[in-house]
Amino acid sequence: MRACRLIDITFVSTLLYISDAPLIQESRQPAGRPTAPIHYTMSDEDTAAPLVMEDLPGVLKLLSDGSVVRGDEAVLWPKDPLPDVPGVQWKDALYHAPRGLSVRVYRPSSPVKTAGGPKLPVLVYFHGGGYCLGSFAQPHFHTYCLRAAAELPAVVLSVQYRLAPEHRLPAAIQDGAAFLSWLRDQAELGVGADLWLAESADFGRTFISGASAGANLAHHVTVQAASAQEDVHPVRLAGYVLISAFFGGAERTETEADPPADVSLTVEGSDMFWRMSLPVGASRDHPVTNPFGPESPSLASVDLPPVLVVAPESDVLRDRVMGYAATLREMGKAVEVAEFAGEQHGFSVLRPFGEAANELMRVLKRFVYTSTLSNSTSHSHCALMCW
Repeated sequence: MRACRLIDITFVSTLLYISDAPLIQESRQPAGRPTAPIHYTMSDEDTAAPLVMEDLPGVLKLLSDGSVVRGDEAVLWPKDPLPDVPGVQWKDALYHAPRGLSVRVYRPSSPVKTAGGPKLPVLVYFHGGGYCLGSFAQPHFHTYCLRAAAELPAVVLSVQYRLAPEHRLPAAIQDGAAFLSWLRDQAELGVGADLWLAESADFGRTFISGASAGANLAHHVTVQAASAQEDVHPVRLAGYVLISAFFGGAERTETEADPPADVSLTVEGSDMFWRMSLPVGASRDHPVTNPFGPESPSLASVDLPPVLVVAPESDVLRDRVMGYAATLREMGKAVEVAEFAGEQHGFSVLRPFGEAANELMRVLKRFVYTSTLSNSTSHSHCALMCW
């Protein structure tokens, strides 16, 4: 049986910088193509077919003229059918009409919490995919959210956001901030809010979470909210959860320079996703990629809630993830680290009913319900093995 090592440590805070600048690629034009006509004399070279700049075979191509060709992402996922998760209701709701963005709302179907009765914590979830792939409707992400709603239990909100390279960063982070504003509005509306949220959601126990790129997004959304808490009240962020977080940097870590065998995400794949998602010309030390890099503002003064950092052992990003936790610890923030021995990047959704995924649900449940019992942002020091 594989071991999950849990470590409670005390750690510091973060800051933010993402502006609400004009959104990238709001139009339907290919990424990077100018909106105004440019007149010039065409040569034979100009009329040549565009070159393939980035290629994930059969799934995604970025061409030299900025256009994007998408294929079927199903080839990236395990083919085994997923079992049903009973006892959960779900529906989609629009949270940003101009951008056509929705959130998938999950809640336990029995018993349905009614007005005046005990309500459930809220778990916001951002899917992974290197900021370039994925969907809240993808079956493995959907199954993960069904399990979380049933087993925590919780109201789970799986958020759609715009993808690169059509919409380069910080578009996804702006979408995350827009969603949190929508959630604040729902909390303020009370009985006028979405019926499921009004009946079942305890907005005072809200957790921001995500996997891979979704964990990167969860970090930035949490930092934004913690930097201006009045903007989200009456929503209270009780904690955040980063699963296999997608961070990077210009300088290679040990696990990037000498990766574990049989990784599910390679260094080359990680680099490609950053090239397609970051602003054109940005390096991997961009603040979105490297929250503690030379281009990033200090997070020491940000009053972050407790964080659960989930670190699979066989991941090229393991050193990034553990370094994130260690840096926050040095700042005095409340951090809990769960290391999953032998597991790969994305294990939580690639094998959603595996032994490690089952253990993750237990760890997540304990974190959510322990964090909601107290307003404290520090945890006691301990180390234990979970089997």
